[in-house]
Amino acid sequence: MTLKEFYECIGSNYDAVLMRMSGSEKMLDKFVRKFPGEETAAQLFEALKNEDYELAFRMAHTLKGLSANLGLDRLQKASSELTEALRNQVADNAGELAKAVKDEYDKVISALDKLN
Repeated sequence: MTLKEFYECIGSNYDAVLMRMSGSEKMLDKFVRKFPGEETAAQLFEALKNEDYELAFRMAHTLKGLSANLGLDRLQKASSELTEALRNQVADNAGELAKAVKDEYDKVISALDKLN
């Protein structure tokens, strides 16, 4: 799978994210391949499990930013919704929103595994 096919597979705009990287596919490839090693998602899910909503908020916000920078649009949207729900450190629907984040995160990681 090419980088462009990866972005199409996850429902993101390849051209928009490429512009963000000054048109450098090499730079985009370098950064997107580092994403699976990022610990933010694991820390987010662990914080939610431990009901540490302050940490969960920070991790959701960080994941939102990482996703936005890398053009992972659906993951960015899901993590943004979770961030806003956790802004006051308590969210009645945190479990449902966290599931949406996990689902999108898993899709990104799965697609990255297929990247040439």
